[in-house]
Amino acid sequence: MKIEYQKNVICSYSYSFWSFFGITSLWVIYLQQQGLSLVEIGLCESIFHLASFLFELPSGVLADRFSYKSVLIAGRIMAIASAAIMLIGGSFWVYAGGFVLSAFSYNLQSGTLEALIYDSLLERQQNEFYPQIAAHLNMIFEFADTSGVVLAGLLVHWHFGLTYVIEILISCLALFSVLLVREPMLLSKLPKKQPAAVSTSQILLASWKVLQQQPQLRNLMIFQALFDAICTSYYFYFQTLMENKNFTGWLISAVLVLAAVINIFAMQFAPHIKAKFAVSTLMIWLAASLLILVTCWFNQLPILLGIFLLVQALSSISEPIFSSYYNETIPSEQRATLLSVASVFFSLSMVVIFPLLGWLIEKMSFAAAFGSLGGLLLLLLGGIWIRNQIVVD
Repeated sequence: MKIEYQKNVICSYSYSFWSFFGITSLWVIYLQQQGLSLVEIGLCESIFHLASFLFELPSGVLADRFSYKSVLIAGRIMAIASAAIMLIGGSFWVYAGGFVLSAFSYNLQSGTLEALIYDSLLERQQNEFYPQIAAHLNMIFEFADTSGVVLAGLLVHWHFGLTYVIEILISCLALFSVLLVREPMLLSKLPKKQPAAVSTSQILLASWKVLQQQPQLRNLMIFQALFDAICTSYYFYFQTLMENKNFTGWLISAVLVLAAVINIFAMQFAPHIKAKFAVSTLMIWLAASLLILVTCWFNQLPILLGIFLLVQALSSISEPIFSSYYNETIPSEQRATLLSVASVFFSLSMVVIFPLLGWLIEKMSFAAAFGSLGGLLLLLLGGIWIRNQIVVD
């Protein structure tokens, strides 16, 4: 059966490519070249997650209260403003302001694009195609992010500020893609069906009731937040490890490209895994897979590199599966808000886990920090298993 809402799907693919083009992925190096200390760079990352936490839920409410298109357009305008501020720079507080706008941009599109696609398919009763489309979106994200990183690497020692000029240009292309999208009637008809506008408090209250009534959905959001926070922290801190190990620029790029290729390949299995395994089974396997962090204690570069590739692949596989489950479970009128709730959980996890791991790495080492995390996970999972065995007996 052919997907009838093909235009929205194609435009969403285009938007994803341009909005996730990783041209600014090497922002740490850029800020170092601009004279910021590592402490100030770390504070910028903290400010990003704090702003993301504060604005994530309101952004989801905006998508439920207004149109998906208007929220996505606002997100790209924020991205353009953020890139312009990063070009102007001059002081820590100016760059911090750029990170705040970048967080707003991220939040405005977080969950909104997925909700738009799902409602577009649901309107034509073709939502069974969503897992496949979600997997394609993640493939596009990986390809776009990797392409941007490679291009940024070429500009590191040659007019590195051009990366933010390019960011402004591709954000304009993303804007054009959004303008071509047709708003799903499931959302656009709501004002006609409900003359009295639904209040923000009513949306939040309804979303809270859904989480209360569906503990599995709530627990899955918390699990994904913690899992992704660990994988993301390993990704960023491993880059610093490569620098400390004196990896050349092309070798760092090669490792990141290899990771992206593996991620794209792994994503192909996402729809099949979702169809074969229950969500609870998937959570158990993902949690168990992180026990490999215990082997970080050996402090061998091949092992640390293998873990880097593995956790990135697992994160890429799990993302479309979680997204599909959320969209199948959450009612359309609260979808964007509850997807934003999931992002709030992730921001909270990053605010705690990321600086804590950074502090441990500074006090001990990369291997000891993540090895300790693996040991903690082993104790937690072992305790849960023993408790379940006692309950069964």
